[in-house]
Formats: sequence, structure tokens, C-alpha cells
Amino acid sequence: MADHSRAPVLEAIQRFRADGHLPFLPPGHKQGRGADPRLVQVVGSDVFASDIILMNGLDDRALNRGVLSSAEDLMADAVHADRAFFSTCGSSLSVKSAMLSVAGPGEELLLSRNAHKSVVAGLILSGIRPVWVPPRWDRDRAFAHPPGAAEAAAALAKHPDAQGMLLITPTDYGSCADIRGVARRCHDQGVPLIVDEAWGAHFPFHPELPAWAMDAGADLCVTSVHKMGAGLEQGSVYHLRGDLVDADVLAMRADLLDTTSPSSLIYAGLDGWRRQMVEHGDSLLDDVLRLAESTRERLAALAGIQVLGETDLVGPGRADDRDPLKLLIDVSGLGCSGYTANHWLREHHRVDVGLSDHRRIAAQLTVGDDEGTAARLVDALRALCEHADELPRCPAVELPAPEDLEPEQAMLPRDAFFGPAEQIPATAAAGRIAAETISPYPPGVPAVLPGEVLTQPVLDYLRSGVAAGMFLPDPVDPLLRTVRVVGR
Repeated sequence: MADHSRAPVLEAIQRFRADGHLPFLPPGHKQGRGADPRLVQVVGSDVFASDIILMNGLDDRALNRGVLSSAEDLMADAVHADRAFFSTCGSSLSVKSAMLSVAGPGEELLLSRNAHKSVVAGLILSGIRPVWVPPRWDRDRAFAHPPGAAEAAAALAKHPDAQGMLLITPTDYGSCADIRGVARRCHDQGVPLIVDEAWGAHFPFHPELPAWAMDAGADLCVTSVHKMGAGLEQGSVYHLRGDLVDADVLAMRADLLDTTSPSSLIYAGLDGWRRQMVEHGDSLLDDVLRLAESTRERLAALAGIQVLGETDLVGPGRADDRDPLKLLIDVSGLGCSGYTANHWLREHHRVDVGLSDHRRIAAQLTVGDDEGTAARLVDALRALCEHADELPRCPAVELPAPEDLEPEQAMLPRDAFFGPAEQIPATAAAGRIAAETISPYPPGVPAVLPGEVLTQPVLDYLRSGVAAGMFLPDPVDPLLRTVRVVGR
């Protein structure tokens, strides 16, 4: 039986420091002795003392002590996977590794169209031919929920040569797919299901949370422990179960992208999170689930905002489940956009939320929250409501119809991205093929990706969104006065 009181990476850090090692190899700060004292004053000396190289540091030069592999084995056991692989490059890299392990250049892979921009980057790097599975559109609320079993089955019937499917669940909005049903459809065809469950690292550790991919039949699953867990930024794990994905191929393909200088600090965060969740996760998550319920009730009493709940998100034509720790707040009743609300909360109350769109903001609660942090969130939103008349009125965002958000894929993303291109005025771009990704961020779901035919409704949506406060980090021109398109 696995001993989950152990934390191999943390133990190796402690051992290295206690044994008085004197390294003549990276990192060059030499456990902080060479670091700028002004830097140390801000981030602390322990950051540098624990920043230790893996080979001939945490472990010997041939990794004979198995520090990392032991930590990964414990993680796999904790979440009911056969194998677990740590990554210090975030789930953006992990999802690319997962894609490369299933499909290669020119081969088809089914993908949720509400995929993160990292998936598009994986398509560009690999040359995989995407088969886009449309999400479930909530026209009234302008939501894209993950596709379900019926959508997966229809796509597999039309594309019998597809090598597998990549399903994104939960979304940044907290809506979740029927993983078990989708996995069953994939397995009926003998192909694997990859789940990008970056927002669901906490799911395995409490029965009231949505289904965890490894328990629901997925073959390969990617999680970001830094998002809803308590790991450090960039801490990611991909989990493997069954034999539809070759573990050796996965490790080999991941090695193409992974860093050869992984951070011991990020490894330690993953290792410590696993131990904390196995030993205390049920009670910690039980507390935050109750906190989320009471916070939602307090927010619902505020005039002018609406806290979206299960009846708003789950049901026929919508999501199959939702993460109750995501507080999704509609501020359109205040007469402002989510972009404006996000900025105002940060500027006036130092309360920061992640996702914001034309009408909503999202606040996540984790095991790091308590009554004090929840009360501060409620107080800040109460103040937002009280100052609603003072909030700037942003230009309206011209939302396209769902069918306009499923443009024609005229070229492979890789060919469009690397081929001849030109920068043209956005007013002349309709009908041209995009040579860049354009993703409102967060959540980072591309409205346009390389190889798709640009349409006027999508261009109008993005340009009106920028005028209203939308952030576009990836196009050459983030203000979208011009667009990069495939050359003629």
C-alpha cells in the first residue's frame, strides 16, 4: 500500500540542505549566495535554498534514488491512475504532449471547438488535422458548454479514421461534460479519450465534485494543480490509465517539448499538494463547498447581479455538470460589462477575479479561502452594486450567432500559420483565411484560429469586444485594426 505520508521531493530538498552539499553546477545563484539581496528581501531566502537541480541535486546523476518517479507513483495512486507524469511547464505543454502521443502529422483528432489556445498551438506544431466537435450553445446566455456523448458519436461516425478525441472539461466557466458517455463512444471505436481537465485538479478528492476523468473512463488526463489546487504556478500533471495510449510513446513525445531544467519548487508544490489532499482533502474541500454555498446565497441577495447556479448551467442542451466552487456572476443588470467590473474591483478594492466577458465575471474558491476572504469578495461586490451609476458604460459587444462561431476550416492550422502571410486592414479581412490565433483572454478560447475563414460577424464581435475592454494577447495587432491572413 502506498505511504501517502511521504513526500519524496520535499524530503530530497530537506536532505540536500541538511547534508551541506556544495554545488558547482546550476542554478548559478548557488542556493541564494549569489542572488541580489534586494531580490532575496522580496521573495525570501528559502526560495533560493530550495531551488535545486534534479540531477546531482535532488537525486544523483543517474536518478538512481527515484525521487521524481516515487513522487509521480504516489500521485498516480492518489487519483486512481496507472501512471502520472509531472510537468513544470504548465498544462499548456502537457496538453500538447498528450495530443502528440495520440496523433501525428496529417492524422485526424476530434477536438472540442471550445479548446484552449494551447490546443491550437499543439495543432500548429504537430500538423494534426483537427475535426472540430461543436460545443453545446446556450443562445440565451451566450455560453459554449462542452460537447457530450451524442456530439462525440456523430463526429466519430463522420470521421472513422480519427485517432481519438480531446475533450475540454471543465471550462473556465466551470461547466462540465459527461466524460463517461464520451469515453464510451470513443472506446466503442477503439480510440482513446484525452481530457483537458486543467480546471479540475480537485475533483478526485471529494464526492460532491464532478466526475474525475480517471474515474470516468478517460485514457489520458491533464490537470493544472496551480489553478484549483494549491500547487505553484506552472505545476501540471498528466495522468494515464489503460493501454490505448502507450506510456513509452507519451514519455518520448513529452520529452520533445519538456524542459531539461525543471524546477524543484514546482515539483515540491505538486508533491505537497498530493499529500495534503490524500490526508486532508475531503475535510478541506467539504469546508470550501459549504463556504461556496453560503457565499453564493449572500451574493444572490445583492441587487443588480445574478449568481448563476445549477439550473442556469446544467440541463438539456447545456452542461452535464458544473463545478460548485466557481462563482459565476452576471453583472449585466448593473449596466456594465464584466470587463468593467473586473477592473473596478481591482482598482477600488484590490479584489482580483480571473475570467471576465461582456456580461460576467468568475470568482473561484479553493482550499485557500475562508470566511474572511469570502466576506471581502461579498463586500467588494456590494460596493460595486452601490456604485453602479458611476460605472462607465462600455460599447455594446456585437455577439455572433453560434453558427458564426464555427467557421470553415479551409487549411490546416500548421500550413496557415507557417505559410506566406500578409497584414491587412480588419475592414478588408472577411472572406480571407486567418494566419494567426485570436483568443479573448481569459479564458483563452480562440474565436479565430489559423486556417479558418474569417467572417464579418466574428470580426465585428472581436473589434466591438476590444472597444468594450476585451483583451487579445495573441494577434500581431492586439487592437485588431489589422489582421494577419494567408497571402494570395
